[in-house]
Amino acid sequence: MTAIHKVLVANRGEIACRVMRSAKARGVKTVAVYSDADANALHVRCADEAVHIGGAAPSESYLKVDAVIGAAKQTGADAIHPGYGFLSERADLAKACVDAGIIFMGPPAPAIAAMGDKSIAKRRMIDAGVPCVPGYQGDDQSDDTFVAEADRIGFPVMVKASAGGGGRGMRIVHGKNELPAALLSARNEAQSAFGDGRLLLERAVIGARHVEIQIFGDAHGNVIHLGERDCSLQRRNQKVIEEAPSPVINEETRAAMGAAAIKAGAAVDYVGAGTVEFLYDPMRAEFYFLEMNTRLQVEHPVTEMVTGLDLVALQFDVAEGKKLPLAQKDVALSGWAMEARLYAEDPANQFMPQTGDIAFLDFPAGAGLRVDAGIETGDQVTAHYDPMIAKVIAHGATRDEARARLIAGLRESILFGVGTNAAFLIRLLEDETFAKGDADTRYIEDNLDAICGEGWTPGALDIAIAAAVSIDAPQGGLLTGWNSRGAQFFPLKLHCGDELTEGAAKIDGRIITGRLAEKSCSIEVISHDGTHLVFRSAGRQQTAIALRRGTAINIKHNDVHFTFDDVTYAPSSGAGGATDSVVAPMAGLVTSVAVRPGDKVAKGQIVTTIEAMKMEHQLKAPRDGIVAETPVREGDQIAIRAKLIVLETEDKT
Repeated sequence: MTAIHKVLVANRGEIACRVMRSAKARGVKTVAVYSDADANALHVRCADEAVHIGGAAPSESYLKVDAVIGAAKQTGADAIHPGYGFLSERADLAKACVDAGIIFMGPPAPAIAAMGDKSIAKRRMIDAGVPCVPGYQGDDQSDDTFVAEADRIGFPVMVKASAGGGGRGMRIVHGKNELPAALLSARNEAQSAFGDGRLLLERAVIGARHVEIQIFGDAHGNVIHLGERDCSLQRRNQKVIEEAPSPVINEETRAAMGAAAIKAGAAVDYVGAGTVEFLYDPMRAEFYFLEMNTRLQVEHPVTEMVTGLDLVALQFDVAEGKKLPLAQKDVALSGWAMEARLYAEDPANQFMPQTGDIAFLDFPAGAGLRVDAGIETGDQVTAHYDPMIAKVIAHGATRDEARARLIAGLRESILFGVGTNAAFLIRLLEDETFAKGDADTRYIEDNLDAICGEGWTPGALDIAIAAAVSIDAPQGGLLTGWNSRGAQFFPLKLHCGDELTEGAAKIDGRIITGRLAEKSCSIEVISHDGTHLVFRSAGRQQTAIALRRGTAINIKHNDVHFTFDDVTYAPSSGAGGATDSVVAPMAGLVTSVAVRPGDKVAKGQIVTTIEAMKMEHQLKAPRDGIVAETPVREGDQIAIRAKLIVLETEDKT
């Protein structure tokens, strides 16, 4: 056995901070690596040492094996923990660690290679007797072959990237005519995310549940499982809510699924933390092997909450050559746990990733609540990495108790500066079908409009005006609303993203009267200390958090966060040109421009595509019209709000 004294965490964000917490609890020194974009990131501040390894793009930093190994040698780190994502499932990193005499805190390179390629892994599992979904995982990658194999398998089918995970390069196809476009899109995304565009096909199981088994192996031949997690609530094949145990798995199925997962691990001499993912068919009570993730999972905290184990600490034990401290008979599940992934994204705008500075951040603390975050107030969310910024986890004696605590934890979380999916998560947790445990992998997609609800709209008029006006009134900024005849209306403009709403307001003592977007309201401001706003509207007293940041005002009211990018008290300078152009909702890379000057376009037609935060985003024409100019080209790096497509003005069309 070899004790670890200093560990380099080859990752960033919340998982890097999470690994460092367990390392420090063991007295192990920590080393962070960082890119140009992460020089002041939280994981850098948490580490004992930090090494710069390259540019902001992952390919220039976090995906460079030689840079990570070099940083470990430079700092004298005797172990490397890969976290998840980036290099975590790269066999070449595991091999490079062995060659350099550094402990790799993950499975051996052959196990990663065997399970990291989905096609090879599936063939291996079939040989090992693990039940698998019918599909095609051959070497012939031609479209003709995929079409023929899809006909053989039967539609709907799932197109999946062979070399990666996390929902990247995954598409569901319902008919033959959809397949060529899905193959092209999946190849492009897989190539961008993993550097490997190979694909495979699987039969899509309708009504399926995504259930995975956490396994752990040591170097002495022991492999155990730690129960299951249900990760069925997904959007675009990305997990949103995870829980342990699963509401649809009984003891008999849990034992069978656990035994199959152990068999899968044993087939590749697995060592360390791993997850065997299954597709569970509730109608037939059958399960099928999907893939194995040869790393720690994003959702590992729910397993920790119901088992009482620190999985990162177990990774240290196994990496040091120790035997697992427990056998299968010692594994016991207690209560229920749920995790919600907090993303910097706008559900009301097709879940568009959000970027910017964190103006204010406050997460709740209490019994049964845990938050794993990679940001603090003053940090920045950039377009270079995945938009997940934190995980909120709750534990309770029952599923309903865990669910209620998670809702409360999300409701009490405050994050200003970038939009998040917090309100969407709350609606999802309160959804009747999810509350009953009946939501399958398609549930979010099939009920998206109902679950998303609305973000800021003119219907939120009272809180918008109350916060926007009262936050400035004590500063004397609104004296132009007064004259010798008393309180007078003054112009008010609220910019929320690309939306501009114009109206007017007046102040008469504690009463603010507003007219906005053809609606009016009257609000009595009871108190406002610069952060906490108490007001009365329509006979009901309400509270909100409202924070001024430069020309922007951030508001949290009930479950919804609003960010008014610009609040001004002046007349409009004329009709905006928002409907005459398509602007970038975030910084990113232009991957396609589908139109040219002179082309006719219809409202909703896809005109350009950009890539940001490891995802492709298709942007559409805001109205019917004729393209006047295309200021960008494929391959351009563009800034947020950069003009991508300009339409001729309405009078010309």
